[in-house]
Amino acid sequence: MPWAWIFNHVKLHNVAITKAKKETILAKLEGVRNDSESIVFVKFNGMTVANTTAMRADLREKGVGYFVAKKTLMKRAFDGSYEGEMPTLDGEIAVAYSADAITPAQQIKEFAGKYKDNLSIAGGIFQGVFKNAEEMTEIASIPALPVLRGMFVNVINSPIQGLVLGLNAIAEKKA
Repeated sequence: MPWAWIFNHVKLHNVAITKAKKETILAKLEGVRNDSESIVFVKFNGMTVANTTAMRADLREKGVGYFVAKKTLMKRAFDGSYEGEMPTLDGEIAVAYSADAITPAQQIKEFAGKYKDNLSIAGGIFQGVFKNAEEMTEIASIPALPVLRGMFVNVINSPIQGLVLGLNAIAEKKA
């Protein structure tokens, strides 16, 4: 088999991308920067195609976008647009993003628990500030808005319940 055929028909793993493709990815990253409340840098390696496809579908269902881009393009799109210093990104990196501030971090944390050796939070951007991996993991631990509302209602309701129980006990004593 001639070498020319191999080079024309075999997709090499680390082939440089074209300038047009870079500009397309950079435009997408700039769109993510402009339209997202938070962005999570996701370190991944060794995930199967099936697991990645299932994760992407689940993320999409929850309103979270996910795609892989070169770190140099991420740096170009995000550096200087936010406060603080962009975290060091080692290995293969993807971005997870959403108009919701907490959902991307929560969802990636959930998948990181499921795919322990293959996926982790590498940092991110939250409320216009670069965050490291530990800070983004803490953000991911914040309960979802409906849960927070329920907790708030319980806090407000607790003194009222105490008062009702106290009044009820007084009424029973007098009766």
